[in-house]
Amino acid sequence: MDILLVILQVVLAITSVLLILFILLHRGKGGGLSDMFGGGVTSSASSSGVAEKNLNRMTTWTLVIWVLAIVLMGVLSRFATPGMY
Repeated sequence: MDILLVILQVVLAITSVLLILFILLHRGKGGGLSDMFGGGVTSSASSSGVAEKNLNRMTTWTLVIWVLAIVLMGVLSRFATPGMY
């Protein structure tokens, strides 16, 4: 049980970092913080539609794995023996 919890914590840490990176890689849609920090100055060499769709897919799947890790950690801690944690 301890090994599974450690594995889930590692998965949670890795997916947390990946989510931050993937979200920061997204192109700004205008009017938000991305424009405040220079996101409004876009060139024609920005990411293509296919790259943006792939980035959206990777972000979504990383988010699903992140949520599953949190839920599984909660279930493990809920049904763990009292002296275990």
